Formats: sequence, C-alpha cells, structure tokens
Amino acid sequence: MQRRACDILIVGGGGAALYAALRACDANPRLRILVASKGLLGKSGCTRMVQGGYNVVLDPADSFDKHYDDTLRGGALINDQELAWTLVTQAPDRIFELENAYGCYFDRNPNGTIHQRALAGQSFDRTVHRGDLTGIELMGRLCEQVLLREIEILNEVRGLELLFDRSRRAICGALLLDHHSGALVAVKAKAVLLATGGAAPLYRITAASLEKSGDGMAMAFRAGAEFADMEMMQFHPTGLRAGDSALTGTVLEEGLRGAGGHLLNACGERFMDRYDPARLERSTRDRVSRASFLEIRASRGSPEGAVFLDVRHLGKEFLLKSSPGMYRRCLSIGLDMATDLVPVTPTAHFQMGGIRIDTRCRTSLEGLFAAGEDAGGVHGANRLGGNGVAESMVFGAIAGDALAEHAAHAALSEPDPRRLEEIAARLERPRDGRGSACALRREIGSVAWEDLGIIRSAASLARAATALDAFEEKVDLLPIPGARGGNSVLEETLNIRNLIAVARMICRAAALREESRGSHYREDFSETSPGGLYNIFLRRDEDATIAADVRPVRFTRRRPEELALETVIPGASVEAVPGLSEKAP
Repeated sequence: MQRRACDILIVGGGGAALYAALRACDANPRLRILVASKGLLGKSGCTRMVQGGYNVVLDPADSFDKHYDDTLRGGALINDQELAWTLVTQAPDRIFELENAYGCYFDRNPNGTIHQRALAGQSFDRTVHRGDLTGIELMGRLCEQVLLREIEILNEVRGLELLFDRSRRAICGALLLDHHSGALVAVKAKAVLLATGGAAPLYRITAASLEKSGDGMAMAFRAGAEFADMEMMQFHPTGLRAGDSALTGTVLEEGLRGAGGHLLNACGERFMDRYDPARLERSTRDRVSRASFLEIRASRGSPEGAVFLDVRHLGKEFLLKSSPGMYRRCLSIGLDMATDLVPVTPTAHFQMGGIRIDTRCRTSLEGLFAAGEDAGGVHGANRLGGNGVAESMVFGAIAGDALAEHAAHAALSEPDPRRLEEIAARLERPRDGRGSACALRREIGSVAWEDLGIIRSAASLARAATALDAFEEKVDLLPIPGARGGNSVLEETLNIRNLIAVARMICRAAALREESRGSHYREDFSETSPGGLYNIFLRRDEDATIAADVRPVRFTRRRPEELALETVIPGASVEAVPGLSEKAP
C-alpha cells in the first residue's frame, strides 16, 4: 500500500472538482492539492457533455428574484432555499471569472453582449452557451488553468473509501485504487472534497458518462454522512434512441424545444397539449419526460420505444448554427434533423438528491465537503436545464475557498489503521465464483428503469427492494481474477456495489414520499399533496440499515403562498384520446 499526504484531496475530475482545485490554489498557492480523477483529466465526468448552457442573470430586464422563483417552482418548493439563493446570486460572478480569468468564450450578440437563449421551465431567456458544446469550452479552459498551477493530478484512479482519524470523529483522507497498477493509495488530507458525480448510469437508459457509478455518494453513505431527497432523480425528455448502441440516451438538449421544436407521438400528435397546454414542449423536464414515458407505455410510441422530436421547421441553417454537435450526432446514425423526425426517449440524466451540504459545501462529517452532483438540496424535486453546470461552477468555487480555509487551520491526522486493513483485505485475494459483472449491471439497469424510474408505486418499489437484496448476494459471488491492475471485472464489481448503495437510498426515500412531486411520480399517489413540503434525510446506521428523518422545508426566503405551484397532471389514458391511428409519422 502506497502512502501519500496532502492538504486537500479532491476526488473527482469534472467541472466542480477542477474549479475547486483552482480556487483553493489561488486562495493559498502553498497548499498541497491532489486531484484524483477516475478518468483522464478533462475527458471524464459530465461537465464536458453539457450542451444547453449556464443559467445566469445578466440582462437588466432579468433579476435574481425571477431566476430564484423559477428555480423554486421548478424544484416544486422543496429546494434548500439558501443553497438555491447562493446559486442564483453567485452565478454572474462565476461567468465573469470564467471569461476574464480563465479564458472561456461564450456566444455573442451582434452588439458584443453575451447571447442568452431559452431553456424550458424559465420565465426569461438567461442561458449562456457556446453553441451546443458549452461543456467542452468550460472543461478545456479549466484544464488549462489547472495545468498552469502546481496542482497534482492522479489520472484513472478511483476512490474506494473515506478514512477516519483514530477517534473516528473526522474524515482525514481516502483510500484510492490505481486502475493501471492496481496499487492501493492511502492519502491522508486535512480536507476531502467529493465531486465524482451522481449515479444516473444506474438506469438502463442514461445520458451520463458511463464511468460514473455514484462513487462519492456511496463512499459518503458508508461513512455515515447524511443525504437529502434521494428520491429525486431527473430524467431528460429527449435522449436519442439509437437501438442497442451506447448512443441511446445521449441528450438532444432542450434548446431545440426552447427554439420551437415539437414532440410527436407515433400517431403524429403533438401530445404535450394533453399534459401542459400552456407551456407545451417548454414545460419542465419532469413533466415532458413523464408525458413521453406515458405515451410510449400507452402504445403511442414507436416499436423500439420512442416518441419523435420534430425540428424540421426550424431550418437547416438555424440547426447548423445553434446545434452543430447534435446535428452531427444525428447524422452519425443516419438521421438529418433538417429533414427527418428524430426518435427520442426519456433518459436518466441528473441526481437532484445527494449528500447534505450547507452554503459552504460542508457535509455532516467533519473534514468532508461535497459539490456538484454529489451534493443535494439546490434543485429540490426537479432541476431546470442550465442550472446544473451553474451549480458545478458556483459550488465548485465555494468548495475551493472553504477547503483552503479549513486546511489553513486543520491538522494532518493519521487514518485509523484498522479501517485500512479491513478495506485492503477485501481486495487482496482473487475470488472464484459465478456470474458475469456485465450481465448483472444490465439486470440492475432494467430493474431500476422499470421499478425505480419515471413512474413508481408501492408495488414497484417493493419489487425493487427485493431485487436489490438479490443483487447484493449476486455481486458477492462474482468471480474476480487475481491481479488488481487493469482488472475491468474488479472495476465493474466496485461500480455495481456503489450503484446498489445509491439505489437503496433512492428506493427508501421514494417509498416514504407518498405523493407525486417534481421528478418523483407515484401512480398510487398521483397528486401533489399540500402536506408534501418536507425533505427526506437518510443516513446509514452502524448496523448497515438506512435511518430516515422527515423534516419540514425551511422557508427562509419564500413562503409557498408566494409561489403558485401547479399540481401534477396525470397522464391521459388511451381511451381518453379520440381518433388514434396506428400509422406512425
């Protein structure tokens, strides 16, 4: 086992992780900062996949209050109001810093001001972007800045477990696994940031980068950190449907719907008129995803399980200018967006629930911080498009400042040696067994999609809980070859363990919320309850069970009566829709 020491350990390699590293370094260049990325620097995580853009108040006709109220309404009023206010009010500072300090460039209007476009669920066009490749611009510039500083990067290294000090009162580092060499690396640190991303790849159809497996969340869960609103998983309405290829689920960003794209079912109907007649395709992601899912389930989708995105009327010139990446992606499967209907499906996209943090990114465990998709509370029950990358930048910066401040006063503690021995022992020896890790991963994805997905019920959640118990037993039986280095079976087994841990929290919280709110839809409780304004907090007890605590939402800035919230519109049944034909468009 290798031993390392640093002031700040950042586990993750996406936007929040790199922004935190930059801010911590700039706050105190003498700090020893170590970034452990599961993939290659700048090439992993989901920030680089961002197409739509970054929500920010820049126009004098817009305001913090408008952006804030949109965020709370989108979140169905259960957001942590202080976290949401922090997002909205600090987003402009990060845009200024990204452009003027880090070299990002965003699309411009003819007069030189930053162009802002429409994304769904917002009362103002406030989304800053670089074509439809905003994430690549952000990650490219952040990576350059990291390389210009004395920040050490460990590529293709995954976090295994958090480490406690001998008193078990504070986090003092983490145990890492080097994918190539197989070496275990025990890193002691004054402060640890988890920014590994969520667990959207738990689901059969996902838009997320596939190396994400809820690693940070699972590590924090096993260490006893508190989580908020884990039932809230966002499904993006328009994931590309490309057969059994890995392209299925890849997002066609909602800028296309914001610009006037239509959604059609297999009967040629513009079906959003039944689910949100006021906003149609510009409704929030949860409503559009649920509407598409219900259309497909009611046999109004294509044979492969898709509805259709129609942007033909927008014209080829507009599509090539506004969405060149999406245009090329569709061409790669033989579809021309300018002339063809594009088959799309809801796709698991973003985890709103996560580790509970405060406005300084501190968790319930001393010495542990979280930012980005690992953290919960900002978005409530549904994230607005464009608020995700804004969250990564805003809270990545906050985390960096907080890490530097904490490291300036904290001592470097030795990890509990017994914990190190326990973790290492589980990985030391090869294991004969049966089964296939890849097959088990697919099985988990199907159960999550059917029973923990867009439509839930007491029966589906009970099935999921039983299945997760069985999966736990199956993963213990998987054969693992001897060498740790380059061992893809071991890596996938570790991924599966973490996904199961996150799935258990989703299942537990979803069973407790007996109403429909935002992205959480219960067929057996299809209405949004006036009494549903609470947050569900979970943590792992010492006996490995999940303890739950339900607390009322803290209305620190807005009261519910100030924000009219529309109730969930249940899906129309097949019988309620006259004149259906079997003819697909």
